[in-house]
Amino acid sequence: MSSKLSHIPALMVQGTTSDAGKTAIATGLCRLLQRRGVRVAPFKPQNMALNSAVTIDGGEIGRAQAVQAQACGLEPHTDMNPVLLKPNSETGSQIIIHGKVNGQMGARDYHAYKPKVMPYVLASWKRLQQQYDCLIIEGAGSPAEINLRQHDIANMGFAEAVDCPVILVADIERGGVFAQLAGTLALLSESERERVKGLIINRFRGDVRLLDSGTTWLEQYTKKPVLGVLPYLKTLYLEAEDSLNLQSNIPNKSLFNIIVPRLPHLSNHTDFDPLRLHPQVNLQFVDITQAVPACDLILLPGSKNSRDDLYALQQNNWHQVLLKHLRYGGKIIGICGGFQMLGKQIDDPEGTESIAGSSKAFSLLDFTTTLHKKKRLTQVQGKLNLSNQAFVSGYEIHTGMSQGKALDHPAIIFDSGCDGVISEDNQLLGTYLHGLFDHASACDALLKWAGLKQVKTPDYYQLREQGIDLLADTLEQYLDLSILKV
Repeated sequence: MSSKLSHIPALMVQGTTSDAGKTAIATGLCRLLQRRGVRVAPFKPQNMALNSAVTIDGGEIGRAQAVQAQACGLEPHTDMNPVLLKPNSETGSQIIIHGKVNGQMGARDYHAYKPKVMPYVLASWKRLQQQYDCLIIEGAGSPAEINLRQHDIANMGFAEAVDCPVILVADIERGGVFAQLAGTLALLSESERERVKGLIINRFRGDVRLLDSGTTWLEQYTKKPVLGVLPYLKTLYLEAEDSLNLQSNIPNKSLFNIIVPRLPHLSNHTDFDPLRLHPQVNLQFVDITQAVPACDLILLPGSKNSRDDLYALQQNNWHQVLLKHLRYGGKIIGICGGFQMLGKQIDDPEGTESIAGSSKAFSLLDFTTTLHKKKRLTQVQGKLNLSNQAFVSGYEIHTGMSQGKALDHPAIIFDSGCDGVISEDNQLLGTYLHGLFDHASACDALLKWAGLKQVKTPDYYQLREQGIDLLADTLEQYLDLSILKV
């Protein structure tokens, strides 16, 4: 790859579909440029995701941009993702602007509201431009979504506003890759097509020479160069922006079996990535309507709508599932919304997450939770309140405030205060901390607490670094981006 790429002030990665590989390619470009000494930063104008992270300036952004910041050697900042949409129903989302909750809107209302959002996006863009040599921009969904073209701030609407070049990526695993690329270009305006400087085919398996006739045709038909064909990376690990692999593993008697109920509004499932990657663990996301397999540990995950997800679990007899699991000596960990469900009651007097009201929870721990409009967003660190007092760090993203006798025995001791609960019988643990398993020593301690002996947890940070480096190496090897010098 030519070093000429170092000279461009901005490059936008757009995709023919969601999950085409935009996040991965943007992350790899960030690391590639960072290696070359370029002051580079990530940017995504608008993100829709339930996986989020807390930034150094106390705001909330999409998790993918936090990973891209790591690729650049930076702390994540709210300017890197100025607009975040967090769905809490089939048609509505929480709107987060510059890291703070702006309100709740239905899809149609937000579409009409977008012109008022664009100035916030451009303000973040300008601030980053003043600090960095190059910005790698990630689009959202597809630029050819005709119904969303008006007032677009996520794809070509933004690219046109700031006058930046675009590369277009398509995933060959989805099939019809040539139609994806040719069709997307056909649906763009003349000025938007001119902005596309090259095409990328992603996740190819096999002998790339088999694509030669197709790529030649594509270049002739679209008048756009194919910058390269990226191979399928079997060993790649990169935190998912929002999608969740729905395939569940089957119980494995030789491993430590953990199940996570797949809640309708499950959020921050990246909390469990260190366990998914753990060689001694078999982690299963299970459909809440199906029979629950035997396991060693149940994890109740975070939720964007705790009361609705609690109701869904109760309707599918999960209270009895949890009680049976405890009777057989199993352990339970609840994180954020999952922690709230372990208490006696969840009150939402202001309708913060859904319709105002109260819900009786599982009553496995003696505390109640009240949801408030103001969200707690903070990075924290401390020690687990277990025998070895392992170090933990992460972030809190929640609106609930929990109170009750159970909190007298906290799960974590922070530098200033406490968090969560460990039950008197030592079978339940609850916390608001996201990133609970990220540090190897903490993951070791929690798995030992849950019953796994002789634990040896891999370094999760290094696994993430290896994934980022693999992406950069792959782009270096397979793509010709010298044409993108402007």
